[in-house]
Amino acid sequence: MPDDQVRVTRILIVDDHEDNVDLLRTRLEAWGYATESAADGDIALKMVEKNPPDLILLDVMMPTIDGTEVARRIKENKSLPFIPIIMQTALDAPEHKVAGLGAGADDYITKPIEFAELGARVKSMLRIKRLQEELELKTSELADANRQLLRVSQTDALTGLANRRHIEQRLNEMFDHSARLGEPLSCVMCDIDKFKIVNDTYGHQAGDAVLRQFAQILKNEAREIDRIGRYGGEEFLLLLSGTVLDAAVTFAERVRKAVEEHTFTFDGGSLKRTASFGVSGWPHPAIMHCETLVKMADDALYVAKETGRNKVVRFASDEFTAHTKSDDGSPADADVTHSAIAQPRWGDRPSGGSDIGAAARA
Repeated sequence: MPDDQVRVTRILIVDDHEDNVDLLRTRLEAWGYATESAADGDIALKMVEKNPPDLILLDVMMPTIDGTEVARRIKENKSLPFIPIIMQTALDAPEHKVAGLGAGADDYITKPIEFAELGARVKSMLRIKRLQEELELKTSELADANRQLLRVSQTDALTGLANRRHIEQRLNEMFDHSARLGEPLSCVMCDIDKFKIVNDTYGHQAGDAVLRQFAQILKNEAREIDRIGRYGGEEFLLLLSGTVLDAAVTFAERVRKAVEEHTFTFDGGSLKRTASFGVSGWPHPAIMHCETLVKMADDALYVAKETGRNKVVRFASDEFTAHTKSDDGSPADADVTHSAIAQPRWGDRPSGGSDIGAAARA
């Protein structure tokens, strides 16, 4: 007799001979299985799609659609779970067995049916089904765990934005895409003004609240196709796909105003803050690589900090050039125009000229 778990098992009997169906139903239900029946292949397929059984006893010789075709259609239907199929027929020739098994049947039994053999084959197929379901469950759980690990590895825990590593990966992908298709790509670097004072005056929990709300403002203003990441500390990077430099400056100005108008709240108080923005865009003769795109936005951000904060500075603008002069009075980025590949990596500061320094970021 089947155990308690098997007692709820549903078996579909597909046979056009009513006597055969009655005989199989009587024996299977005596063993504790629930049974349903279909008199032809077309009805069986509809029943399986509507409510998949746990196992199918399938006669080969039937009207409308024979058992071999029914088995093939069931096994090809990717929306169905794994359903063991035991083919039953009076045709004992090897070619008939090969045809049935080739169509997707999992086992074969010949008529007249020996019920001891049938019981053993049913139990065997149901055991395989349980193992298959357990394997699918574990595979699904493993896939979910891997997705969760991937999400954690790509996300900044405080703000929920992409972390630096992930936003840099997206930058490489987006720059390559833009270069390949000739589409514009703009980069915005932004930084909360005088953020250190927030932590020093109100504590790090208040600072964390400000960062989270600032990140939410960025998400509210950005489009779905844009990418946002926390670049480090209170500095954030936005990548604007298909956006020319002028439009990126307009976007940054809109975000700047949103930050300026926002009241940041935290447990025990509230405060106002502003932010500074640096904007760069490709294509530009001074920008040949994605690293340079970010560096130019970062340099423009430092100019914004150095010239008063709470403003947007555009790379290669008159203001940018005036505040990035080298010692001899020439633009500090003059060499970049001819050889952008020689530029330092992200975050490196220009070695000469205005010495845009860490103090400007405070």
